[in-house]
Amino acid sequence: MRELWDLYRAQFKTTIAEQLQYRAALVIWLIGMVLEPVIYLVVWSTVARSSGGSVGGYTGGDFAAYFLTMMLVNHATFTWIMWEYDYRIRHGEFSVMLLRPIHPIHSDIADNISYKLLTLTVMIPTAIGLALAFRPAWNLVPWAVLAFGPALLLAFIVRFLIEWTLALAAFWTTRVNAINQMYFVALLFLSGQIAPLSLLPAPIRTAATVLPFRWMLAFPVELLLGRLTPRETLIGFAAQGIWLVIGFILLKAIWRAGVRLYSAVGS
Repeated sequence: MRELWDLYRAQFKTTIAEQLQYRAALVIWLIGMVLEPVIYLVVWSTVARSSGGSVGGYTGGDFAAYFLTMMLVNHATFTWIMWEYDYRIRHGEFSVMLLRPIHPIHSDIADNISYKLLTLTVMIPTAIGLALAFRPAWNLVPWAVLAFGPALLLAFIVRFLIEWTLALAAFWTTRVNAINQMYFVALLFLSGQIAPLSLLPAPIRTAATVLPFRWMLAFPVELLLGRLTPRETLIGFAAQGIWLVIGFILLKAIWRAGVRLYSAVGS
């Protein structure tokens, strides 16, 4: 545990130093994180106004609350590791990582958390500014607010495990962009990013419920907004637990197979 703590502390310092060196890239990335949900918010708020004030039980204020919450939940759970793994393998960086006494996933977790802690200093004031502009109608229920924290933590773990496992496809192919793009298209529609799942066709809602996407994003958002009953919340926690176990098993199995297959390339 002491070795892990030292690793995480060192990685926190390294990541913060790196991000401060690339401030322009950091700003561009943050603009993208904010701009996407704002576009969806404007579109759906316009649809609500043109439909008499609401669509599927969502008013303009409800859409504002939904997409602003989605923006923060997405920021708390997203990863970028699937874009980096093929580079690590093609350039031989992965060989160095294998020589370390600690599993490479720990450095990626530390890198992810430290980046988010740094950028949260921008995301929170941005969310406050957007809230003042769009006037969201949050319907906060005390028990749901308390349950939101564990739901968000589980959503982060499930998403990290699934996407880190997806990144391991680079063991078999060094051109993984097509796989990544297909995954993110599915995530966009099935996680509630593009619209609340209740507004989408039944087949899409079913797919989102069976697959892990809803439990990565839409579930904690719906929970915080008071749109779930206690029974639905318990079902959501059970689904997150199931996908956490599935993700962990898949990661271990694919990791072992990939490492056995791996041969160093690059310089």
